[in-house]
Amino acid sequence: MAKQRSAFTIIEVLIVMAIILVLAGLILATSGYVQNKGRRSRAEAEIAAISAAMENYKADNGIYPRDPTTTDALAADVDPGGGDPGTFVDSSKFLYKSLSGDSDGDPTTSTSTDTKNYFGAALKPNMLSPNPPAAGTFIRDPFGYSYGYSTIKAAAPTGANGYNPTYDLWSTGGETAKKSSETFATYQQRWIKNW
Repeated sequence: MAKQRSAFTIIEVLIVMAIILVLAGLILATSGYVQNKGRRSRAEAEIAAISAAMENYKADNGIYPRDPTTTDALAADVDPGGGDPGTFVDSSKFLYKSLSGDSDGDPTTSTSTDTKNYFGAALKPNMLSPNPPAAGTFIRDPFGYSYGYSTIKAAAPTGANGYNPTYDLWSTGGETAKKSSETFATYQQRWIKNW
């Protein structure tokens, strides 16, 4: 009498592999969502910390940090309606210098012109770019781009850009451009901002 051996058929193996692939896809999609949600939460916390440093700066100096990189109506990097985080670097460098007290923009050196650090312990190394720190340091969001910072609406209250007596601070949430099928207002709704 011959013994019959049991084994998996090819159909059973393919079904099990398909189930495993579907579950793996669900896990990867969920982990990507969770990572993005974590970055957005961290950006909100960093904007709150930067805003607190701005208030400390204003308490000492009577005005929020302002220079031509944050007030020039023709500069793309100061337009709170702009959407390319690659153009925000100059204003983000100025913001770093003003709030950290690092007058040369290089955290690895110390000069006699360095002033008060308004960040205190809120300034973390992972908020800075380049990392490790070097000359030309700026504040970057958790998505790897510089924060947008503008005082254009405070510098020219009667201008075409509207009026905001304080400042505009934002992150594009890692997006570098709007999709062609959406309006700019819809694209801007995904930003993380102080207004």
